[in-house]
Amino acid sequence: MDTEREGEGRAGHTSRRGARRARTAGLLGCAAVLLAGCASMPDSGDVKAVDQSPRAEGDSQVRVYGVPPQDGAQPTNIVRSFLDATTSDEADFRTASQYLAKSARRTWQPFRVTNVLQERPKPEPQIQRNREDANGYTVTLSGSQVATVDGNHAYTPEERAYRRTIHLIKENGQWRIDRLPNGLVLGQSDFQRIYRSVNKYYFASYQSESSEPKASRNVLVADPVYLRQRIEPIAASVEALLNGPTDWLGQVTASEFPRGTRLASRDLALDDSNALRVKLTEQAVHTDAAQCKRMAAQLFFTVQDMTRASKISEVDLEDAKGNSLCSLTQEQAERDFSPVRHAGHSAQEYFLDADHKVVSMSDDATEPAPVRGPFGTGKTALRSVAVSRDETTAAGVSSDGRLLYVAGLEDGVQRGGPLLTSAGSAKAPDEGLTAPSWDGLGDLWIADRSAHSSRLLRLREGKGAPEEVAVPGLGKRRIKAIRVAADGIRIAMLVEDNGRTTLQLGRVERGGSSAHPVLSVEELRPIAPQLEDVVAASWAGGSRLVVVGRESGGVQQMQFMETDGSASNAETLPGVNGVKAVAASEDETRPLIADATEGIVRLPPDANWKTVAKDGTAPVYPG
Repeated sequence: MDTEREGEGRAGHTSRRGARRARTAGLLGCAAVLLAGCASMPDSGDVKAVDQSPRAEGDSQVRVYGVPPQDGAQPTNIVRSFLDATTSDEADFRTASQYLAKSARRTWQPFRVTNVLQERPKPEPQIQRNREDANGYTVTLSGSQVATVDGNHAYTPEERAYRRTIHLIKENGQWRIDRLPNGLVLGQSDFQRIYRSVNKYYFASYQSESSEPKASRNVLVADPVYLRQRIEPIAASVEALLNGPTDWLGQVTASEFPRGTRLASRDLALDDSNALRVKLTEQAVHTDAAQCKRMAAQLFFTVQDMTRASKISEVDLEDAKGNSLCSLTQEQAERDFSPVRHAGHSAQEYFLDADHKVVSMSDDATEPAPVRGPFGTGKTALRSVAVSRDETTAAGVSSDGRLLYVAGLEDGVQRGGPLLTSAGSAKAPDEGLTAPSWDGLGDLWIADRSAHSSRLLRLREGKGAPEEVAVPGLGKRRIKAIRVAADGIRIAMLVEDNGRTTLQLGRVERGGSSAHPVLSVEELRPIAPQLEDVVAASWAGGSRLVVVGRESGGVQQMQFMETDGSASNAETLPGVNGVKAVAASEDETRPLIADATEGIVRLPPDANWKTVAKDGTAPVYPG
């Protein structure tokens, strides 16, 4: 591979996975280490490995281009060079295709799947020639797979051994690949350089409860996908949006774009005023004004996620001839459709003080203050608390873990009797009722745990009789903690199985009828599969959670994870000792708060942990 600088980047990043020794057969020609031609290629000296740590976004100014096949290159070298060429910044893999025989060029589908390995695959030549294939040659690719990205760009953690074969024949006297698996196979460092996690946005579909006043039609749900970040990124994100939600979210979300809508022009870019004009095919022409605005909202937040460095001022939707369909300004998008809902003010941080009172703090406060209402008096000793997203109501679990109370956060309100009593004895700290959690629809969620089983419950609008929510994929595993997303569509659960606690994400489906909805949590999937013991987790954005846990044999760590199970590209978090609980706001500009060895600690953006209360437990944001 050759590399070409378009700006200042680190010299180490111009190398391809450790400079390889130049080969007389021309393995890579002017391989992956040169910036300006072959004249400076060293012809002696030891090979030194180059650090292949993932690039930060600021290092993405290095372009990588493929090198065509060298005359007389041997089969294993052809395969190595082909793999190099597939990591190039070419939209159509034009150079990589030169390594293929004519028959393979017609059939190879590079976007069918992307296999992500810990390191680049190792090509191994066949040890014994096959007599029945005297004119062919087989090379085996092997490695340790960590994930796959499917044709809809959805990322799935998948740890297993990787082993595939590539077959070559001679065509016009040169070795060329005639049989190979569809898709790409990349090492993690190449994958992180080439691809970027982007949120597409679709509207939540509440199915049997969609007619209820609480079920807003304007709730956008983030659907993370991985896209090539330097190949027409805006067009790529819009096309991914138009293709519809990924399979996992497709059951509970909907797109406002009419089926079959496509881009009429892929020439997309922000203009001088940061406005984006998008021409769509005829399917979008006959939508009414309200539907068109909702289409524009999906586009606005999807493209904004791809172009994070530039704030979009407006989205204009047009037909193929350039006639306006509708427009949506930044102000309108954030007021009417923002995935992060604000209650008109900056939400407080809450926790329980040493006297079991619920106290609150703002970002700039130096001392916590008791909340208004019965939970601020200390007369009801609590183990955990959850505050509704509009900050008018709180739910608390008694200190023995057996009783759930709900009360208003205002003066003069009396605490009523318990709305739920645990069916178990709650003898251990991880038995009885979990900490409750409110969704953005005003419903309250909680799990009841015994030593060997658990059940998930919902209380509509935080009152009335609890309704049991089925979790078909749970099996004999036990729920230890829950956190429901603001959209009410996704729920994160700590699940215990044979002494190991993992973080699982489930999809909330609402079946039955409008009069008698039946809820279930479907298709549990792991969020942090590398962690053996997860202690705490909290939603930290539309498709991101902050997770506290340990890898096998390792020390406790706190990190951001995406809802598809991939590591977030957010900043690395500084360590803090002995974290028992963590809370994050879905507004990503707000500080993290945690219950740690030092007490209740706070981590503002671009700062370090600071103790705000030496005594306290159960920190939460509204939700």
